[in-house]
Amino acid sequence: MNPDDPRAQRTRARLREAALSLAAGAAPGTLGVAAIARAAGVNRATVYAHYRDVDELLTDAMEDALSQAARAAAVCPLDAPPDRAPAPLRELFEHVAANAALYRTMLGSQGSPRFAARMRERMTEELAPRLTPTAHTPADLHAAYLSGALTGLIAHWTASDPLLPAGQAADAAWRLVAERAPVG
Repeated sequence: MNPDDPRAQRTRARLREAALSLAAGAAPGTLGVAAIARAAGVNRATVYAHYRDVDELLTDAMEDALSQAARAAAVCPLDAPPDRAPAPLRELFEHVAANAALYRTMLGSQGSPRFAARMRERMTEELAPRLTPTAHTPADLHAAYLSGALTGLIAHWTASDPLLPAGQAADAAWRLVAERAPVG
């Protein structure tokens, strides 16, 4: 199958839309290929023609959100005062709050290891060029630390009940990052 074929692109778009819609309301680990195929109006074989499994499909479907999260993390001025999160980080937490059920599903204990790894990878890619290496810590290692911490915070926050308001969660996350992120 040619991924540049407009029909294949339309099918993949329908599959991604169906997967995201179902994942937002599904219990972690319960979303299956049959349900996604039904919601997208295709058969199971079509799903497998485009994706190896549900995890790969969901990770692909979340790629735009991952890019948004990575860009938001990367454009935060790391030398901003620690008392209030910079606007990009607040926007990231507002985005996650608006899609909390989906992030809870994707990052929860029964969620998608592939998605969590991809989220850390994208953030690390965006952050590393902005960090200055120190005598003890290379920039890519520092970026991986911040990416892992932020992904972990988002996973923990979206699993909380009740959900702390996005602004408060962003401020708390920022205080943690600002305490640990020397900028050169």
